[in-house]
Amino acid sequence: MKSVPVWLRYTLLRVLLFVAPLVVLLVAGVTPWISVLVAALFGFSASLLFLRRQREQFASDLYAARHRETPVVREDDEVEDAAVDASEHRPAE
Repeated sequence: MKSVPVWLRYTLLRVLLFVAPLVVLLVAGVTPWISVLVAALFGFSASLLFLRRQREQFASDLYAARHRETPVVREDDEVEDAAVDASEHRPAE
């Protein structure tokens, strides 16, 4: 079984840290725009405090994906390159 990607886990936890206090405040009868503001501040603060490890892992995965030593070669890329090379060497009609 594959594990959940880091970016998805981090995003879901951040959404949960926003939605949970929002629902509690709305059920408690707080004005909706104040509820959203307080929930956003809580979610931001809590994610900074409690999701440091996930945030750092997400950042390092993103950095590694952007700074690969060798590009990822896919099978269809090789087929396309071969077709282009073949068309360049074919005499013009």
